[in-house]
Amino acid sequence: MKIKTLLILAFLCPLLSGCLATKVVSVPMRVGGAVVSVVPVVGNTAHDAIDTAADAVDDIPL
Repeated sequence: MKIKTLLILAFLCPLLSGCLATKVVSVPMRVGGAVVSVVPVVGNTAHDAIDTAADAVDDIPL
């Protein structure tokens, strides 16, 4: 059972590092920003702020 667990962890570790980990956080932010951009007066300003925050999350070196 331990060998099976170690093999699963060995295959999952590369997926949890780097770009994928930040995409898990930034993609929902970008979707939320797209939804907010529909709001008439302040939508584009809020979308730009959320997009800037998502870019900052993408730049985090993991």
